[in-house]
Amino acid sequence: MKIVIVGAGPAGVTVAETVRQYDDEAEIVLITAEPYPPYAPPAIVDYFLTGQETHLWKGMDLPERLGLEWRPDTLVTELRPERKKIVTEAGDAIGYDKLVIASGSRLYAPVEGSDRPGICNFKSLTAAEELLDEVKSEMAKSALIVGAGFIGVEIALLLAQMGLQVTQIEALDRVMPRMLDAESAEIAVEILRDRGVDVRLNTTGVAFLGEERAESIELESGQTLTADLLVAATGVKPNIEFLEGSGVETDWGVIVDDYLSTTIPDVYAAGDVAEAKDRITGERSVHAIFPNAVAQGQVAAYNVLGFEIAYEGADSMNSLKHLGLPILAVGALEGDEVLRVRRGDVLRKVCLTDDQIVGFRLVGDVSAGGILRSLMIRRSDIRPIKDKLLDPNFGMGYLYSVSETAGLAIQT
Repeated sequence: MKIVIVGAGPAGVTVAETVRQYDDEAEIVLITAEPYPPYAPPAIVDYFLTGQETHLWKGMDLPERLGLEWRPDTLVTELRPERKKIVTEAGDAIGYDKLVIASGSRLYAPVEGSDRPGICNFKSLTAAEELLDEVKSEMAKSALIVGAGFIGVEIALLLAQMGLQVTQIEALDRVMPRMLDAESAEIAVEILRDRGVDVRLNTTGVAFLGEERAESIELESGQTLTADLLVAATGVKPNIEFLEGSGVETDWGVIVDDYLSTTIPDVYAAGDVAEAKDRITGERSVHAIFPNAVAQGQVAAYNVLGFEIAYEGADSMNSLKHLGLPILAVGALEGDEVLRVRRGDVLRKVCLTDDQIVGFRLVGDVSAGGILRSLMIRRSDIRPIKDKLLDPNFGMGYLYSVSETAGLAIQT
């Protein structure tokens, strides 16, 4: 059996590893548009801070260890399912028995001129290296970041620590607006400002300006902001253009069923490109985070191999642990009941519906995150421990002491 995997991010690599774990004979082709060995996007910041290559999470010798065909610098431009082939930018046609689409996502900046030269981003290792080269050249003294989601905040903290004068604009009324409520975002923005980031909320960029290269951004107010370094961090969009006309159903991402199959036989999707069900709501969505990509890669591989394993669902989750600002946001922002406690810059907020955890926000201290998430995904009835959820000493030891008598479902 020949298995072709488009994309060598966390999802694609996990597919390859899982297939090889169960099948020594399968022919595996792993394709990526980038020139680098497989890397972990969340570790890019660590790499640039420490110089340690922790982002190369599978090592340099993955193709040799797995005995697969490794095709870097290869952009897939077309899928021809009737012939069971994909076509590359170079015109090569690659046949498959099973295909896994793990093509990831790219920067999505709804600002006029966002495709102009001179606009940096941090979406890939290639883009991140280009950005940091600008900083290390010492030509850039100031940076303007458009967008204050998790990626944008991480970039702002990194550049501020590297000595740049950083301005960050966000169209909505708080930082990390998709995942944080007003109170947790308030703590985050205070810390950002304490670290030297000039955060401007309710500020919308409408167009990047400049002659040959982008040099400034025009705001909705008519004001123009200029900086040595312009960074777009407004969000990401799945890489699905090569599927146009193939018959694979897409919306924001690739539509998949509970087995991560697409609407075309023998074609699966996983990772940032897959529009899969949400673990809590059951609604279809793209949750582009590392843990989901790995889990989907594993399930896609199982089903490629014929095991018929259903995907439990994606988590809506984001974390920020770098540079002294620990934040963990998981699941729903609200519920039928909300438990909260704040001690200075430390906030814990737990959202409940029908006596089950449906979401939580941790700022400043994220040590309870694993336990809360375990209770959430197991849909545990938390009534026996409800009065302990906000206790700063709440931990796994306490749960074990009550789990047998309370009937709590705990996953470690």
